[in-house]
Amino acid sequence: MKTNILGGAYAARTFNEADNRMVNLFPEVVSEGGKEHGYLNRTPGLRFLATVGTGPIRGCWVLGAFSYVVSANKFYKVDKFWVATELGTVSSGTDVISMSDNGIQIFIACNPSAFVYNINTGAFVELGDSTGGTFFPGAKTVTYIGGYFVYNQPNSQKIWVTKLLDGTITDPLDFASAEASTDNVKAVIEDHKEIWVFGAKTIEIWYNSGGVDYPLSPIQGAYIETGLEAHRSIAKVDNSLFWLGSDPRGDGIVYRSNGYTPVRVSNHALEYAIQSYETMADAQAYSYQQEGHIFYVLNFPTANKTWVYDTATSLWHERASFQGGELLRHRSSCQMYANDEIVVGDYDNGNLYAFDLNVYDDYIGEQKWIRSWRALGTGQNTLKRTIHHALQLDCETGVGLAQGQGTDPQVALRWSDDGGHTWSNYHTRSMGQGGAYGQRVIWRKLGMTMKLRDRVYEISGTDPIKISILGADLQISPTGA
Repeated sequence: MKTNILGGAYAARTFNEADNRMVNLFPEVVSEGGKEHGYLNRTPGLRFLATVGTGPIRGCWVLGAFSYVVSANKFYKVDKFWVATELGTVSSGTDVISMSDNGIQIFIACNPSAFVYNINTGAFVELGDSTGGTFFPGAKTVTYIGGYFVYNQPNSQKIWVTKLLDGTITDPLDFASAEASTDNVKAVIEDHKEIWVFGAKTIEIWYNSGGVDYPLSPIQGAYIETGLEAHRSIAKVDNSLFWLGSDPRGDGIVYRSNGYTPVRVSNHALEYAIQSYETMADAQAYSYQQEGHIFYVLNFPTANKTWVYDTATSLWHERASFQGGELLRHRSSCQMYANDEIVVGDYDNGNLYAFDLNVYDDYIGEQKWIRSWRALGTGQNTLKRTIHHALQLDCETGVGLAQGQGTDPQVALRWSDDGGHTWSNYHTRSMGQGGAYGQRVIWRKLGMTMKLRDRVYEISGTDPIKISILGADLQISPTGA
């Protein structure tokens, strides 16, 4: 019988109900003519591009022919050959920063300090010092609309605009307050020529009304009673905004904007995981598109976890780096599209990488993939013992490498008969040396389910090879007891 290996990640509050992990794999739906309705792909590996500064990479931006990167407390220009030139010094720290541009200037908000770089003149100034103007109230996040940089002052309700087409000057009177609610503004972002003003409990939508004294005005009726938990969790995804939400009733839900309506895209299992973390406030997000899959990547640095939502399937999966035998958060902290590459920066060093679906490691180490799933589908368990004769994995075989690790790639199987609380030893099988396309990946004599009359299977691997899983077939016999 077919066993339900496909699908997304869903590890419920009780493992006895659902323990479906998906690490460094993502599903793809096959619209027509496929052997199955879909299959599991390996997530992209990291192809090294360059080392920029000492790291961590805190932000990256593209303007014109160059990329711009904040690494540690230095600001760099990177050319098409990935050669970096230092341009200036920003505030120290490890947090991801906020960046925007007006076509000539790049505004870097470091919460609370900010810096502006002019690509034409090369001028690099810190706002509020003797060269960058004497008045500057501080900037937590920054965005751009209609010739103005717009930023929010930390720990306040104030939204500031700079001088038209000049991010280095802010008039002391050029602010307004988001006063529809009492919560402070946590972030601002432009979307479809509107400014979304995120508070902890609410969201207001503003637009460029062209006012003489102050150009922005709130849109009447565009008031959302859902706020923002983590100011770095906002990302533009698939023609909408995604964010980790908060409101007076609780927090830890991921939302997607549908017009001015927040739509929940997280599920109970993900919300259980997120709300169990020591903190959610440090969550960081970015998005990217690859082969038609548009991904929202949500990192939790303190919890050392990375969750990813795929708009093509509306399913979540985990991504992780594999270090010292442990699965930790993914190495990427921020993203840009430069030189026809999906580029990400490392949260721990100064490396820039390309996301590459034909690379099967994370440059500094192995990439471990995992899939766990329940042997019997929903509603099929009759609470009777079953004898498991064989499990065959339907996957692309014969993908072994010519030399080095992966010449005879292995996939490891283990199982749990108590809902995922304890596990058997690993049992490995070959996925076939290069060209052995007829290789069968099959395990036999897998014993009898005891205890809960239930079984969860898990397969995993670390060899740097292509992984494509189409399904799995399970042969079992009921015992009647």
